[in-house]
Amino acid sequence: MVAKLHYEGDMPQVDIARKLGVSTATVSRLLTRARALGIVKIEVLDLAVPDEVAGQLVSALGLKRAAVVDTPSAGALPALAAPLGNLLKEENLSKDAVIGIGWGRAVREVIQAGLPRILDTHAVALTGGLQQSAPHFQINEFVRQAASQLGGTAHFLHAPYVSSVELRDAFLSDPFVQETTKLWDKLDCAIVGIGLPHAINPPEASAATISERDIGGAVGDVIRHYVDKDGKLLKWDGEERMIAASQEQLRNAKLSIGVAATVEKASGIIGAVRSGMINALVTDTATAAAILEICNVKQTG
Repeated sequence: MVAKLHYEGDMPQVDIARKLGVSTATVSRLLTRARALGIVKIEVLDLAVPDEVAGQLVSALGLKRAAVVDTPSAGALPALAAPLGNLLKEENLSKDAVIGIGWGRAVREVIQAGLPRILDTHAVALTGGLQQSAPHFQINEFVRQAASQLGGTAHFLHAPYVSSVELRDAFLSDPFVQETTKLWDKLDCAIVGIGLPHAINPPEASAATISERDIGGAVGDVIRHYVDKDGKLLKWDGEERMIAASQEQLRNAKLSIGVAATVEKASGIIGAVRSGMINALVTDTATAAAILEICNVKQTG
């Protein structure tokens, strides 16, 4: 009773003594005994310092750069916009820099929250579109918004992300499509999300094909390039028909930024980094802690 009154009821020891008709010294001894017997456990939590955690991520994953924000009580994805903007500005992107834009909830949220002004740049779609109406799949809209915020030029891709081989070849031979796809070889920066494993991602959220959902060992994907926990790229029936920047084109980007803030994506983020498709990360402290735990890195703070 003494422990409940003090720790749960937040009652001072002197008031407990008066309530129970005992001395304050007796209350103090009972509280000490409760801790000794394990009835009361006091835990001191280490507070994760975002900058320190970012440094740990860079060290553990071999990243070029990382930015971490405290996990907010709500709205984690929009909170990633400011650190993403800082990474873009730190990169000192020059005139005519090419910035590739992926799809997904995180990409949508950070673009809606706002990107910094980097004039005369080119925002380019990294993949074709889907027939789904979900807002996080509208990649051409993301490109339009990004270009408007950056003060640059939008390069859309009016083609499906996957089709027949014949249609893919026809699309890729179109001069207007080539205006966009040729920029994939010149990526100065990419902003991409990391997909959840299909085992925990509902079909309406991923819009994945049956072949994609059947991939064994996938921990996540970057614009539908699937990886296992070690970063090995996993083939699926239909990948050869995709209209999207290739794994190699993403690897060759000077700064390829993964944007994600979901603990369940920790393994997918690690796999994406190990694959080379992302070399920078913007996330929150909760997701960072999950990543470091998998990497067996002790946090300091």
